[in-house]
Amino acid sequence: MGKSRPFGVTLLAIFALIAAVVAGYHTLQMLHIFPVRLFGGEVKFFTFDIFGAILWAIMLFIYLWVFRMLWNLDPQGWLFVTVISVLNLIMAFLSIFGATTWQEMLPSLLINGVILLYALLPGTKAAFDMPK
Repeated sequence: MGKSRPFGVTLLAIFALIAAVVAGYHTLQMLHIFPVRLFGGEVKFFTFDIFGAILWAIMLFIYLWVFRMLWNLDPQGWLFVTVISVLNLIMAFLSIFGATTWQEMLPSLLINGVILLYALLPGTKAAFDMPK
C-alpha cells in the first residue's frame, strides 16, 4: 500500500487545478472569446495573440499534468509546480511592467504566490521526500 496523501498536498493539487482554470481563462482572453478586462483595469501588454493563446493553452495542460502528479505524490509534481509558479509570477510582473494594471494581474499573482509559498513549506516538501 502506498503512502497516503496529506491534506496539504491535496490542497496544493487543488491549487494547481485552479491555476489550470486561470491559464484556460487567459487562453480564451487571448482569443477574445472572454473579455480582456476582467476587473475593469487596463490590459495593454497582451491583446489578441494566437501565439500567446497557444502558450497559455500549453500552461493549462502542464498544470493538469502537474495536478495528476501531485495527486499521486510524484516528486516531479512538486518540482514542476514550484518552477511553474515562479515562471508565472515572473510573467505576471512582466505584464505589469508592460502597462497591464495590478488589478488585472492580481488573481495570477495571488494564486501563484500561494502555490509557491505552500510548496516551499517543510511539511509539503516532506510529503514528497524533498530535503528541508
